[in-house]
Amino acid sequence: MEIEVLPHVGLGPFRIGMTFDEAMAAVPEWGAVKHSPAGERPPGKYVVAHEQFKFEVVLIFRENETLNSVEAWRFRDEDADVRITLEGTDIFRTPKRRLRQHLEEQGHPLDYDGIGFDAVPDLKLILANASSYEYPKDPKTGAPLYYDYALVSDQIYP
Repeated sequence: MEIEVLPHVGLGPFRIGMTFDEAMAAVPEWGAVKHSPAGERPPGKYVVAHEQFKFEVVLIFRENETLNSVEAWRFRDEDADVRITLEGTDIFRTPKRRLRQHLEEQGHPLDYDGIGFDAVPDLKLILANASSYEYPKDPKTGAPLYYDYALVSDQIYP
């Protein structure tokens, strides 16, 4: 499975601005809604889980029931046949330093917040190490080697 991060647009079949019903129609090819807000309709976050790859996508809707953000969480099965790509680069399997360098070489300045959330403002994208799951770490520093979270949104700063 290859899933493309589309800055300003979305992730895979999930497009910023699509209606709740359109997004829910695309869910079955990804898995099933594992968690949703108390009400059946937006606003809120809807967690879509792909059980085979231990992979999650979170769809975030506004009150008007349009999709405004998509979060992708790194698969927990290291052997999973899944690639989450941005401009042809696998964002969850490329070491963070190399991915940062690649983005900057492509003309996308990064905004580092110092706590692990790296924004790419011109792409309206945030990359981070945001989970407590034990992913591969750098043997020298103990820091995670890869990002485990990506957010594509229509707005990354208030």
